[in-house]
Amino acid sequence: MDTFKNDDLPPQTNTAVQQNIQSFGQTNLPNFESSIHCLTIIGQIEGHLILPPQNKTTKYEHIIPQLVAIEENPQIKGLLILLNTVGGDVEAGLAIAEMISSLSKPTVSIVLGGGHSIGVPLAVSSNYSFIVPSATMTIHPIRMTGLVIGVPQTFDYFNKMQDRIVEFVIRNSRIKRDAFMNLMLKIGELANDVGTILVGKEAVDYGLIDEVGGVSEAINKLQQLIKEKENKR
Repeated sequence: MDTFKNDDLPPQTNTAVQQNIQSFGQTNLPNFESSIHCLTIIGQIEGHLILPPQNKTTKYEHIIPQLVAIEENPQIKGLLILLNTVGGDVEAGLAIAEMISSLSKPTVSIVLGGGHSIGVPLAVSSNYSFIVPSATMTIHPIRMTGLVIGVPQTFDYFNKMQDRIVEFVIRNSRIKRDAFMNLMLKIGELANDVGTILVGKEAVDYGLIDEVGGVSEAINKLQQLIKEKENKR
């Protein structure tokens, strides 16, 4: 009996493997039960307004439920935060930073490419912070674009909001208020703005970040904090 073979049929592929290749660029994902949860905050912090689709964003309505789940999950012992952000919505970024700082579980952050603008409070919100040698942090006052109605009132509102950010950074890092304000209001370093860019170890020297280091140092520190917490029980 003759058999017929249809060469036009597409080859059968593993859907899961194909999805991994498209999403992560690899065939198999590491399958390892870890007590450390990794949270990435990248691109621009998206708040109450939706940013254009070509922008790489971190949505605060996605991060906040994750933080609640991390706090409630008994299998998660610590949180590792990877930061590479250009800043974004001030209210949303500060809300995320406040939630991270209020977690009962040990937290460690790493500034990788950059921790600019509202990324500064996010970087210092953890129990211990790292920055890689080539990473940068931009410190500048709050700014806005568009039409301003009622300049004195808007100025007062901006001052209050800026004070909230300054107080948070001072409370969660070792930098002094005068030093932080001097960095924020420095002129001549940024072409079209006031402020300062700190590179790697400079952020540590000012007391903004705790230590220069990468992933291995951050994981070791987080495991140390987890053990210290368990020993206190």
